[in-house]
Amino acid sequence: MGVGSGIAIYFVIWWVTLFMVLPIGVRSQREAGTVVPGSEPGAPMLARLPMKLALNTLLAAAVFGALVLARANGFGLDSLPLPTPPSLR
Repeated sequence: MGVGSGIAIYFVIWWVTLFMVLPIGVRSQREAGTVVPGSEPGAPMLARLPMKLALNTLLAAAVFGALVLARANGFGLDSLPLPTPPSLR
């Protein structure tokens, strides 16, 4: 894997894991009991984005590291046991 493709793959992994990390620990204004007038009651009370971005970066690095390690040990898409279509048998 080249440097450019590695950066692109890390970027995609980072965005996918971001959607897993964003809902962690979110309390809405309605749940907290303090709805700001003129805002959506379901809006988060405290988003803590810097902490979530740092956590996401670490998670994405771990997933990317596992991918690089798997590729270095010879694992690829050809290693997956996929069914063969009947027309190719």
